[in-house]
Amino acid sequence: MGTVDSLLVLDQVFAGYGKMTILNGTSAHVRRGAITTVIGPNGAGKSTMFKTIFGLLRVRSGTIAFDGRDTTNFEPRQILDAGVAYIPQGRNIFPELSVRHNLELGGVALSDQASLPGRMDGVMQRFPILREKADAQASTLSGGQQKLLEVARGLLLDPKLILIDEPSIGLSPLVVQEVFAMLKLLRDNGVTILLIEQNAKQALQISNYGLVLEQGQTRIEDTASNILADPRIAQLFLGGGLAQPERIS
Repeated sequence: MGTVDSLLVLDQVFAGYGKMTILNGTSAHVRRGAITTVIGPNGAGKSTMFKTIFGLLRVRSGTIAFDGRDTTNFEPRQILDAGVAYIPQGRNIFPELSVRHNLELGGVALSDQASLPGRMDGVMQRFPILREKADAQASTLSGGQQKLLEVARGLLLDPKLILIDEPSIGLSPLVVQEVFAMLKLLRDNGVTILLIEQNAKQALQISNYGLVLEQGQTRIEDTASNILADPRIAQLFLGGGLAQPERIS
């Protein structure tokens, strides 16, 4: 896939933890204004990829470029400033604090603090349920509303790209559909989304593109519809792995 409209490009990235290498030459192109879902078996390197993009892990070799700039080994604060928001898996809110206070804490990273009230107002207009519950403890929100709060907090920084890791964990099927609908709406409003999701089929159905990782390498990079139609994906998720990856384009 070409890089003409790629917002994020990984080129032969190696990274890992201690002496363990998890990403073994991962390459990827994340298209601007699209949802791209990263799928693969456990241990494939999906979350490691996100942590490396966001500067939480060092790049041992290879390069990462975001919006035309070399961001290889940027610190997380530099990545935030460049326009990338990261929403890790699990619950990442302060449950005893109000919804409003949770949002305010999301704005701490803003260099222009005077813009925070206006940004908060904009986010609450986008997600009216957060305005309605602004003074309620975050712990009183439903699981889906808590995930909404996490995404809204990320949007305060007006990111060009959101990395979101397993947004559906612990949510009912109905709420998962609501979260996916929110991601589609963000995409339609110009936000690029890179997504890791255990519900691979559902995620690909709302995505423009997909990446299949296995053993820290990109095995397939294609449109989401082509990946959904590929019988090799079923083999991958049945634990068989992808044979002869060099033949997969």
